[in-house]
Amino acid sequence: MTFSAQQIAMMIGGSVEGDAQAAVDSFGKIEEATAGQLAFLANPKYEDYLYSTGASVIIINDKLVLRQPVAASLIRVPDAYNAFAILLTKYQQLQLQQMEGRQEPSYVDETATVGKNVFIGAFAYIGRNVRIEDGVKIYPQVFIGDEVTVGAGTVLHPGVRVYNQCSIGAGCTVHGGTVIGADGFGFAPQADGSYQKVPQIGNVVVEDNVEIGANTTIDRATIGSTIIRTGAKIDNLVQIAHNVEVGANTVIAAQTGISGSTKIGRNVLIGGQAGIVGHIRIGDGARINAQSGVSKSLDNGKSVTGSPAYDYSAALRSQALSRKLPEMDQKIKALEKQLEELRRLSMANGF
Repeated sequence: MTFSAQQIAMMIGGSVEGDAQAAVDSFGKIEEATAGQLAFLANPKYEDYLYSTGASVIIINDKLVLRQPVAASLIRVPDAYNAFAILLTKYQQLQLQQMEGRQEPSYVDETATVGKNVFIGAFAYIGRNVRIEDGVKIYPQVFIGDEVTVGAGTVLHPGVRVYNQCSIGAGCTVHGGTVIGADGFGFAPQADGSYQKVPQIGNVVVEDNVEIGANTTIDRATIGSTIIRTGAKIDNLVQIAHNVEVGANTVIAAQTGISGSTKIGRNVLIGGQAGIVGHIRIGDGARINAQSGVSKSLDNGKSVTGSPAYDYSAALRSQALSRKLPEMDQKIKALEKQLEELRRLSMANGF
């Protein structure tokens, strides 16, 4: 697909400087782009490439003052990074719109309901009483169990598994290898040291506009629902246990593990490899630093770090002090020598 600078500017609400008819048909990084490609500049560290790049069109911040002439056509916008993200989203949507129909072999149960403009890839399986709404894209080797609902415009990438009775909202993206609705980790200890499995008869509810990274696992509830609220963004390799609730617009980085029945509020940021115990509450807007171990509930807006996690500001002060420990040790030893000398002098003078 080929677009002019003017067409792109209309898509992202920008204004063109230079040739408005300059055409591009692909994207490139500003330091590597060639003729016919679109680039963007958001980080000032890359500004030098603005004057040497081969890109035909470049998106820049409207407040950027040029140091010298630029060969490319420029599109000025309030926020170049955000505008580029919007443009990539529109481009991806155009590509997805071209994906329709059903590849063979694939299996769609006769009781399933499939909407308009749906794509079903080869070797996909769609079970009994499934409802697939308009514009859904199901890539090859996706498994959708019985009585699952998939909302309009959602994309399930290759190898996604959605177990029975789970629900995925509209406008979601689920990346390859993710499992939604596997059994939660529930076992009752027995007197003889063995474990009796606790059947997991709930489900998983993923609301609208959620993105779930590759190889993430979201366990079904024991009773009720594990819930991922609207707008949440979950990275690759995240484990979310049974009956967890993840609040709207919360962001969870890779390799985080969240234990059962924990409730996470809205707009929480969780860094990579964080571990969160079960049956606690994380307040709205909380910040959990990477590799933190959270063992108790957090108030709204609280920031923590470390394992066990504690107040972020206090942790920074502790780290600053720990770096000074060798110097402090030397000072203490010097003071001890001075005190010993004063004690000796005092005894010599009869005090």
